[in-house]
Amino acid sequence: MIHAASCHLKTIKSDPRISKQLQNWMFCVIHVKKMIAVLVLFIMKPAGSVSADWSVTFENPNPCAVKGSSVEFRCSYNYPDREIVRKIAWYKGQFIDGDWKRIALSDILSYQNRSEYLGDLQHNCSLEIQDLQDDDAGYYYFRFDTDKYGRRSKESVYLTVTELKARVNPKRVRAGDTVTLECGASCPLSTTVWFKDGHPVSKPNFTAQAEDAGNYFCAVEGQESVQSDPVTLDVQYSPLNVSVEVSHAGLLTVGSSVNLTCSSAANPAADSYTWYRSSGSSSVLQVGSGQVLCLPSVDLSHSGLYICQSRNRLGENNSTQVLLTVTETDIYHLILLVGIGVKVVFLLLLPLFIIQAWRRWRNSTADTESHDYENV
Repeated sequence: MIHAASCHLKTIKSDPRISKQLQNWMFCVIHVKKMIAVLVLFIMKPAGSVSADWSVTFENPNPCAVKGSSVEFRCSYNYPDREIVRKIAWYKGQFIDGDWKRIALSDILSYQNRSEYLGDLQHNCSLEIQDLQDDDAGYYYFRFDTDKYGRRSKESVYLTVTELKARVNPKRVRAGDTVTLECGASCPLSTTVWFKDGHPVSKPNFTAQAEDAGNYFCAVEGQESVQSDPVTLDVQYSPLNVSVEVSHAGLLTVGSSVNLTCSSAANPAADSYTWYRSSGSSSVLQVGSGQVLCLPSVDLSHSGLYICQSRNRLGENNSTQVLLTVTETDIYHLILLVGIGVKVVFLLLLPLFIIQAWRRWRNSTADTESHDYENV
């Protein structure tokens, strides 16, 4: 009716035979007819459809999730009050034989046991997909059927599936340098967390120390089971915890042998060891080099305090002092011989003490018996 009235207006304007006054009168009549037509359509529209037209709304139409994790499409839908929802379904858009088609997730084998409808038959149409794979990326649509109509979403959800990529900047540092941990993906993600050798890292920026060397990986907070590939931080430092181990404990006798072994923690490993000896005076003498100091036959001059200096290209550090004492007599052997001698003497004298004690006992017994006979 409205279209017909528009056509009449065009005809009236273009017809020179119709006077101006008649044209104005006819315009008014046609406008009145248009208003009546609009009112009739408004009155005939079913009750409830004005206040509650159908719609599908996606909370986040462009979600991004990590491969192996799960994602939730939060969704709501509306429809006229007098209608009742009978059926719902989610679809994925795919090209099949050159045509774009919407395929129900229930008909796609790879989504079985991985997709779960979290909504209802009223207004919630949320969907969860678990254990995301690269093929899950794409467009998703929602459809619901009422007792009167079937409706599908005009818009779609586009899912991006990404992988976490951990980066340590820089990868190799010296102790005392600043390190920055970066967790990247092909799209924005929520808060990420870091781990080092399985233990949480409090801050992604820190001053590197020797104990910070190791393997780092990141994850999305709340989904820590899905992790990035590990990246290694190499912290280089001069020798630490330099120590000396002595092969022979205690006093040394002239002519005996002893080895002193130096060890340290360093990155790169120590490539130079130097040995020094301090003998009471303030002077310190260099007495050798190499990780092991061998003294095959010591004399009294080898007595003193020994120090090992460990070095790499980043610096050096010294061990604590180790005391070596060399004596002319093997005191330990002397003590051992004295002990053995004491034992031998004791074993030789023990029978004599026993015999002497037995004789005294016999004599005391005999004296007692003689006194008894005299009294009788």
